[in-house]
Amino acid sequence: MKLGVNLINFGPGASPDSLEGWVDMAQGLGYHGLLTSDHVTITHDVSERYPAPFYEPLSMLGWLAAKTSDMMIGTTVSVLPYRSPLETARVFANIDQLSRGRCILGVGSGWAAEEFRILGVPFEHRGAMTTEYLQAIKALWADDVASFHGEFVSFDDVHTTPRPVQTPHPPIWVGGNSAPSMRRAIQHGTAWHPIRPTMPDFVGTMLPAFVELAGRLELPMPELCPRIRLRVTDAPRPDDLRLAGEGTLDQIRGDLATFEELGCTWILLDTYHDYLVDELRDSQQAWDMFEAVATEVFDLPGESLR
Repeated sequence: MKLGVNLINFGPGASPDSLEGWVDMAQGLGYHGLLTSDHVTITHDVSERYPAPFYEPLSMLGWLAAKTSDMMIGTTVSVLPYRSPLETARVFANIDQLSRGRCILGVGSGWAAEEFRILGVPFEHRGAMTTEYLQAIKALWADDVASFHGEFVSFDDVHTTPRPVQTPHPPIWVGGNSAPSMRRAIQHGTAWHPIRPTMPDFVGTMLPAFVELAGRLELPMPELCPRIRLRVTDAPRPDDLRLAGEGTLDQIRGDLATFEELGCTWILLDTYHDYLVDELRDSQQAWDMFEAVATEVFDLPGESLR
């Protein structure tokens, strides 16, 4: 099992220096990946949870490709309806080339209705658009000249090179905890990327529903790559009041052990607590938690629990 870092690319502490600090921390400790968040326009509904300044993630991926050498890089998650799938396919193919095959496309359908409105994208069709855009992106990655015809996007004879290094394409992590997200992950993704579950919900409800849906669709199970909250506390937290990844180092170790037993191939650790904007002014507290996990909980080179 691999561990990745959710790079905080927004908030009052975000700057070129802080972003470089995140990269140095993650590489220095030996984490396996750096993924970052996506918004195009920081509308009121977005800024309440993810305040400006917000560094645009696709341009950041080019920077990360140059700043890193062996870590995977990508998005958690790119909101697919915001951009033409022709642009998304081309950008991520280029990033995969520039990083020598180290790119992950994490995708989601989005939630910020005001941002959709300003971008001129129909909020009510975001799920259907996400599914169709995924199909179009995969078509663009499959051949040097691609055609596609759908409800929301159509094109003929588009030249696509350079295509991605990874075959058949970069990993596609489909984010979201809903039934449509699960279906999209099974039908079109490499992995399901549920966001900040509680352990009882994931073990008792979400994963059984996912397995059952894959069986009904008669399709193989994709990989399991959850994003979990990382918050280290001195005292144990009640299991019914905490998200997976919150609590003492022993509780976090137990959560990671359970995920490993369930067959998860990646865990993405996320130190951001929604709406606690003051925590974003100084990243050192977050970096200390990543260091504690790396030195006391998980052997990153060995990809196993300590």
